Amino acid sequence: MERKSNHFSGQLGFVLAAAGSAVGVGNLWRFPYLAAKDGGGLFLIIYFVLVLTFGFTLLTSDIAIGRRTQKSAIGAYTEMHPKWKFLGILTFLVPVLIMTYYAVIGGWITKYAVVYLTGQAKAAAADDYFTSFITSSASPVLFALLFMGVTAFIVYNGVQNGIEKVSKWMMPVLLVLVVIIFIYSLTLKHTDASGQVHTGLQGFLYYLTPSFEGLTVQRFLQILLDAMSQLFFSLSVSMGIMITYGSYVKPDVDLNKAVNQIEIFDTGVAFLAGAMIIPAVFVFSGTEGMGAGPSLMFVSLPKVFAAMGKAGIFVGILFFVTAIFATLSSCISVLESIVANCMEIFHTGRKKTVSVLSAVYLAASAIIALGYSIFYVEVKLPNGSTGQLLDIMDYISNSVMMPFIALLSTILIGWVMTPDYVIDEMERNGKNFRRKKLYRIMIRYVAPVMMFILFLQSTGVLS
Repeated sequence: MERKSNHFSGQLGFVLAAAGSAVGVGNLWRFPYLAAKDGGGLFLIIYFVLVLTFGFTLLTSDIAIGRRTQKSAIGAYTEMHPKWKFLGILTFLVPVLIMTYYAVIGGWITKYAVVYLTGQAKAAAADDYFTSFITSSASPVLFALLFMGVTAFIVYNGVQNGIEKVSKWMMPVLLVLVVIIFIYSLTLKHTDASGQVHTGLQGFLYYLTPSFEGLTVQRFLQILLDAMSQLFFSLSVSMGIMITYGSYVKPDVDLNKAVNQIEIFDTGVAFLAGAMIIPAVFVFSGTEGMGAGPSLMFVSLPKVFAAMGKAGIFVGILFFVTAIFATLSSCISVLESIVANCMEIFHTGRKKTVSVLSAVYLAASAIIALGYSIFYVEVKLPNGSTGQLLDIMDYISNSVMMPFIALLSTILIGWVMTPDYVIDEMERNGKNFRRKKLYRIMIRYVAPVMMFILFLQSTGVLS
């Protein structure tokens, strides 16, 4: 087994970097939206159960495979079973596609942070502000390139001096900012035009209380699938990132504790994201404001911040800086996964590999950023939605490839290699794998079925 020259300094460095990868922009806008849409506390209960079962299984598999093989996705799957090299290639292609647009979203968030920092918060609350920005042919490109450049610089500096060093200060700061906004949201109070008073505490209770209104078997299955897809994308599984990060983990690190800590950190931030956003939206927009969906971050929240008055400017700054950290940590992990695979395939050094890939993705980011103006297209996707360039890349990587990869990986580990392949690594150096029985059941019987259903649903077959 070839030892990697790059590695995390220890368990803390690995956990913060892996948690940083998991805590992405999806935690800040998708989780609150789904929680509000899917019965508040009911969604939370289902999500937490899935974290402890389904999420734990996929996360454990990826990290253990990475450390056992000391390779990234392509090399890891090839070493596991040469005939399954194709699965490594598929897994490698997911971050390759995601990287084309992640910096674009990071650029949008950075733009909003700059807007709030320069005192233009009022303009950001206008109905057409976001549309005007993304359809411009200059501004979105500039911010996408800036975000991509910062990401590349961090990865260029290596695992310990780049990724770990940034994660060690960025993730605690992110957590503190989320908690501050959450506490402030609970203190909010607003009287609407009809004289009805809305408080942040009411919004928080709305978020926590399970709603069983109109619940049918079909609706329950939809909520289950929503929670599963959110968890799936949130934990950065089935895209090779956790395999790559696992390959940087030293043999003496207890993977059982590490997996638990990553689950807790990621789920905690997702829960707090809902707790800071839903009460604020509830106070100023009522239950109707919860239906904003993907536009929540860039359209609805600026209106909420504007309604807060002068305090809203400060809260807006905190929120978008938090979002920058969340997006940057994920963007770093996506690029690192590509870099690590390319270094293994082409036997090149980190600096040369990052330099070449940076040039490729600076160009790709610019093209995707122009997907709402110069390169505007409308493509009907199998799930019924209409997508532009960014949506197409997102659909292929997230809705088609990731569920398919997860399905194949559960078959490979559960039935071809057997679960002992992962369990042996989790018990390395005499460590206690407490959830061993659960892992066996999940990887062989439950996860493959769930992934097959998710794949059919996300590709539009079941919708």
